[in-house]
Amino acid sequence: MVRPTALQDRSLQWPPRPAGELLWVHASTTERYMALCDVGHRLKSLRPDLSILVSWGPEITTRPKIEGCDLAVGAPPEDTPSDVRLFLDHWRPDLCIWSGGDLRRVLMRQLAERQIDTLLVDITPKELPERTSRWLPDQRRRMLDRFTEILTPSHEAEARLLRIGVARDKLTLSDPLRLSATPPSCNNDELVHMQSILGSRPIWFSSDTDLQDLYTILNAHRSVLKLLHRLLLVVAMRDEDDLAEARDAIQHSGLQLADWDSGEEPDDYTQVLLCSSEDSGLWYRLAPLSLLAGSLARGNGGQNPLDAAALGSAILHGPGLGTHHAAYKRLHDAGAALEVDGVEGLAQGVLSLSAPDRAAEMALAGWDIVTEGAGMTDHLLELIQDLLDRREDRYESS
Repeated sequence: MVRPTALQDRSLQWPPRPAGELLWVHASTTERYMALCDVGHRLKSLRPDLSILVSWGPEITTRPKIEGCDLAVGAPPEDTPSDVRLFLDHWRPDLCIWSGGDLRRVLMRQLAERQIDTLLVDITPKELPERTSRWLPDQRRRMLDRFTEILTPSHEAEARLLRIGVARDKLTLSDPLRLSATPPSCNNDELVHMQSILGSRPIWFSSDTDLQDLYTILNAHRSVLKLLHRLLLVVAMRDEDDLAEARDAIQHSGLQLADWDSGEEPDDYTQVLLCSSEDSGLWYRLAPLSLLAGSLARGNGGQNPLDAAALGSAILHGPGLGTHHAAYKRLHDAGAALEVDGVEGLAQGVLSLSAPDRAAEMALAGWDIVTEGAGMTDHLLELIQDLLDRREDRYESS
């Protein structure tokens, strides 16, 4: 009796392949997973019939929650002819994007034989395959030549690929593969109106706020008010169902409240403005300092900090970074974000970043991080569309 492989067992749980075009993306790290799903999300707005299939390497133990990837299969097929054939027969991808290393000879050969374009992206020097033996023919060039195009952010990786014998016209020196920002929009008339109302008044914004963190935020705000009497706190609740309880909590705290969702606007005496998360785009633009409150509790999933950075806000956050850890680290390294913990730490953070020059310096550093991978995202979107269009033309002419 022939025992089924692990992939054959998993394939019984696969849904049918959806109609239309299918893009298979493989991610070797959480950051690449999120970036590729973000690319997929943008592509789907341009090609509504496109589906995104995602697989990932062993480094990813928890699947990130992000829009863009419709179908998740976990690990890719083992690099055996039968497993690769089973996978490709079922999913029939129109294009494959492989990020990072762990390159697979059998898979790349079968993709090439089926005339499925494959892109190798974000490959770094340490992820390039090593030569298996000095005494046997070097097989790396044959495998790498099967990629339609190879994109690397590393000059060293580019040089090594050329030494292996990869044709220069297959290589592109690119930006790193990064999750890009998709900042929320706002009503421009409302923005201009609130700018005139607030004038030069200092303001800080708490986004994605949970009820359990609201008391920490209010106590920190009360502490800062002793030194910055005109400081306005804007609180956006994550869950609209919590607005009534949040309103009661703010009123019982003794702070002067304006309820934005009830049509109230802040006046000179307002200390806290309460709103829902759908207004975040407006307040990120108005507040030079934003607390990403979804990160305050340890173990939280965190929230994408790039949206706030893209809209010109300096960033405060807590220890719960979740799947966005890499983005926060880049912001930290650039001096665009500050971690705080507890009432006293939050109050000190708000106080230190309320100086306009400090907040502006952080916001500028954050903008540099936001734009770091924009060129790569744009290039990848154009390249994918071009390859899919060419594949469609080949089918129509055959």
